[in-house]
Amino acid sequence: MRGRVAIFMLSALLFTSAATAADKKKALPPDPLQDPVMLTAGFLSGHPDLRYRLLGLEKRKQEKLEDALKFFQRAAYYADKPSQGMVAEMLWNGQGAPQDHALAYAWMDLAAERGYEGFLGLRERYWGELTEAERKRAIDVGQELYAKYGDAAAKPRIATALRRERLRMTGSRTGFTGNLEIFVPSPGGGTVISGSKFYDKRYWDPKLYQEWHDAIWAKPRIGRVSVGEVETVKEDTPPLKSRVPDTAPQADAPEPETPSER
Repeated sequence: MRGRVAIFMLSALLFTSAATAADKKKALPPDPLQDPVMLTAGFLSGHPDLRYRLLGLEKRKQEKLEDALKFFQRAAYYADKPSQGMVAEMLWNGQGAPQDHALAYAWMDLAAERGYEGFLGLRERYWGELTEAERKRAIDVGQELYAKYGDAAAKPRIATALRRERLRMTGSRTGFTGNLEIFVPSPGGGTVISGSKFYDKRYWDPKLYQEWHDAIWAKPRIGRVSVGEVETVKEDTPPLKSRVPDTAPQADAPEPETPSER
């Protein structure tokens, strides 16, 4: 029913989802978003997906919902699936923009593109609540979204951003070195962090970076909320295939505009 709203648990949005046993064996690198020193050192300048998602979360916390929606869309431009899911949720609930269930479904379908289980479940729940007219429109607008925000268009953008910032900071095409030390100035002095931490390849190599995201988001925790009630959703994994027909990517589509970051 439309009164029952599926939402992402805050822990998942902040990249604190518990890893599966298989993930733990792979020894995922620590979450850089939980380390203020890493963020101060300029980590986010090379990771626009994380940067704009954090800005979206901050604006949402401040109840500046229109701004939050725009920042999530900008993060989505850089292949950030959690942000695409947040856009879907906000549109579904009419937060930051007029309520639009068809468009919300299209965004959630996009968020589920890689088969992340939680987003697939939400996508199917949305579909079950659409009218026939909304379903038709969702497929139509979905093609436009995939052209601009689908992985075929968005993954090359984040890959370019990672490589560009890595080369800018290291000054070398040969990449990283654990012997490098980074001085982070601060009032009254500063902090030195090891290059082996800041330049962990899993944060900068596009392929490894994607694998890191996949390990975290394959099975995020999802809840269902209604007034005065929270329950865990337990249901079969829905089919992976999108209902939206294949669409030619537009990698050079303009980047969404956002308000001031302050």
